[in-house]
Amino acid sequence: MFPGRRCGYAPALRAWWSGVTRRPPVIVILIGPPGVGKGTQGVLLEEATGARHIATGDLLRAASRDGTELGREAQGYMDSGELVPDQLLVDLVREVLDGLDAETGVIFDGFPRTIRQAEALAEVLAEAGRQVDRIVALEADDEVLVKRLAGRRNCPGCGAVYNVYLNPPRQSGVCDHCGRELVHRPDDDPVTVRRRLSLYREETAPLVQFYERRRARVERVAADRSVAQVQKALQKSVA
Repeated sequence: MFPGRRCGYAPALRAWWSGVTRRPPVIVILIGPPGVGKGTQGVLLEEATGARHIATGDLLRAASRDGTELGREAQGYMDSGELVPDQLLVDLVREVLDGLDAETGVIFDGFPRTIRQAEALAEVLAEAGRQVDRIVALEADDEVLVKRLAGRRNCPGCGAVYNVYLNPPRQSGVCDHCGRELVHRPDDDPVTVRRRLSLYREETAPLVQFYERRRARVERVAADRSVAQVQKALQKSVA
């Protein structure tokens, strides 16, 4: 998550969106590598359009917190350090979609990640008489993404997030808000970040070609700009 999530960008962007006469597509999928800003942009797009933002991580945490049968099953996998199976993720998505009004738009963030998940999602949507309307690929050079992720520092006390390159704390290594020492997560190590990016290229990037073959509309948005600039481009891409 980038600093500034749920911040002052939203009101101006909502005002801009009000001038767009066409409604956003019913189903939008945000695709992009780690660090490209899918979570931040998905939340802002939700606030601007009223569509439901569905992020895989949030979905799993909510199901676990609510103690549903699917949530307990997912928690078992997470507790043991295993990946949550595709079918369980699909069932969680189905559960959320079943609770939405047919006219409510949906912004998928972090799902699907693989072609198998994309095929399963298509079946779930077809059951509800819906389909994917728009795929938006957020793009940035690897060096930009490595700087965003490897430079990230988290506060274990209040949860604040900093970046030593882009949004450093006033005092190096110390949280501005609570004074706790900041931590550098192991998965934000530069070597690990590059490995995650490589895995994305192998597993998730082919989704763009998958949807192009299905004649879905695919838009590409340069995500190496400011949050507000990317959001404005994103809203145009789904208009």
